[in-house]
Amino acid sequence: METLDNKVVCEILNRIVEAEMAGVVRYAHSSLMITGPYRLPIVTFLQEQATESLAHALQAGEFITGFDGHPSQRIAEIAENHNHSVQQILEESLEHEEHAVSLYRELLRAVTDKSIMLEEYARGQIGQEEQHAMEIKKMLKDYS
Repeated sequence: METLDNKVVCEILNRIVEAEMAGVVRYAHSSLMITGPYRLPIVTFLQEQATESLAHALQAGEFITGFDGHPSQRIAEIAENHNHSVQQILEESLEHEEHAVSLYRELLRAVTDKSIMLEEYARGQIGQEEQHAMEIKKMLKDYS
């Protein structure tokens, strides 16, 4: 097994923390902006996503401290276009999920054959984020 570069891993994990914390804010804000006849199930979905984003950020932070790193207190940039239609919110949510997949894939590339624990973590997160993206794509079908 190759040697794990803790510095590189912590840098990637910090970008994950920042993106997941942005997800907390994005999903919480979006849940407040939903209107219309399907408001309640969409609000519930978005609030669940916010809670899960926080759990993901904390989990990544635990790995960072486990590798003697320091978790970031920054939050990734969140674009605000002031268009709060359900379709727009779902499209932005899909972009967020796809970005998360790319970050976890980057982590997987950095840890493959270097840490089974982190490989399994990255694979699990990729699976979860891909599933979220699939659910959002299903929700968007009514708008296409």
